[in-house]
Amino acid sequence: MDIAKGALAAGLILGVLDALWLGVIAREWLVQQMGELRRADIQWVPALAFYVLFSVGLSVFAVAPALETGDWLKAAMLGGFFGLVAYGTYDLTNWATIKSWPVPMVFVDMVWGAVLSAASAAGGVLLLKQFGWA
Repeated sequence: MDIAKGALAAGLILGVLDALWLGVIAREWLVQQMGELRRADIQWVPALAFYVLFSVGLSVFAVAPALETGDWLKAAMLGGFFGLVAYGTYDLTNWATIKSWPVPMVFVDMVWGAVLSAASAAGGVLLLKQFGWA
């Protein structure tokens, strides 16, 4: 399986779901939590770099291994764990090192990272299989 195809499929789902989460569902709560830590303007280059890097990670660590057996549930479990580790690394490090880092953010973001990554990896496998790209 081509890593780029897996990254594209998982990244498509990742982008849509995260846009809904960040822009609609949790927007006001995130603004309240981040307060003065939040930038007024989004820095698009590092944001896009994150999505590309994370999508490739999902492809390597969840989509590709799951496609070996064709099991989208395996993709969900591997992707969920990958997301928990990645988001946990970010959130726990921030909690440990940034003064006034909002503790509720740590737990909500880690859960979101696991759910988002599970859905993106599983959805990526299903997309690749549906269109015969796997």
